[in-house]
Amino acid sequence: MDFNVGDQVDLIIVNETPLGYTVMINGVHEGLLYRNEVYVELEDNSKHTGYIKNIREDGKIDVSLRPQGFLNVIDSDVDKVMSLLNESPYGYLLLTDKSPPDHIRYHLNMSKKAYKKALGHLYKQKLITISDEKVALVDKK
Repeated sequence: MDFNVGDQVDLIIVNETPLGYTVMINGVHEGLLYRNEVYVELEDNSKHTGYIKNIREDGKIDVSLRPQGFLNVIDSDVDKVMSLLNESPYGYLLLTDKSPPDHIRYHLNMSKKAYKKALGHLYKQKLITISDEKVALVDKK
């Protein structure tokens, strides 16, 4: 096996299991995509780009649909949040860091943890304000 953690691979969804989805990696190796890391609808035989998350001691491979590592993921999450804020007519979202995880998952296709990290990044750059009711762009008029 010539994979390293973080490698980009081609995935084919084989079937759904209680833990998640069995996948074929590059058409050769079997892997597992955990259910709690999937934020989109997946169908059997659908093709996706994935990333090697972990190669276990028993030789089994865990994969993810998202790049591994904070720096690889934060940029795309920040871009997604900024895009939604810029598309909003009033420059705000009614999803805050206190919103239920299922609301964030439904509207943004990301985990609450990822959303909060993106908000923290934008807040530190002084691009947004966060209140109990909304997240708003600083300079949107």
